[in-house]
Amino acid sequence: MLYALSTVLLAAEEAEETGNIGLVLPESYELVAGIIAFGIVFFFVWKWAFPAIDKMLEDRQRAIKGQMEDAEAAKAEAQSLLDDYRKQLAEAKSQAAGIINEAREAAEAMKSDIVAKAQTESAQIGTKARADAATERDRALASARVEVANLSIDLAERVVGENLDRAAQLGLVERYLADLERMSD
Repeated sequence: MLYALSTVLLAAEEAEETGNIGLVLPESYELVAGIIAFGIVFFFVWKWAFPAIDKMLEDRQRAIKGQMEDAEAAKAEAQSLLDDYRKQLAEAKSQAAGIINEAREAAEAMKSDIVAKAQTESAQIGTKARADAATERDRALASARVEVANLSIDLAERVVGENLDRAAQLGLVERYLADLERMSD
């Protein structure tokens, strides 16, 4: 500070010698008064303002640091929630795939049951149809046998022209038809 004061005083003395510089530089008593005023202001700023500014900057730094820590905690929590969400989503996809597989297996089982029942019913219907056909054939043969017997007797009566013993003739026709059946089997 003394160096600055001596430099200013030296510059003022040189200005007085040259003459023109005095217009730019203040008078030496004004310069000394300004330096003293500056020293007093600097002392008060250094004593009270700098500590207050330092405290304010430290508080601001602590606040920023706290906000950064809060942001890191929020980021960590968000990451945790994201991980949980992804885990739940993966579980949901897995469960959905399991449900679809179970439904597919149940549908295949139902299909197999329906096909098996249809085949069983088809076999039963075929068996019943064959039995019905055999019964109907036997009934038709019996009916045809009676008709053939009656027609044979009627024909024989007409050919012979007299009344034949119907019971004897019927027995004869029955034997004949039985012989025919044995031959066809």
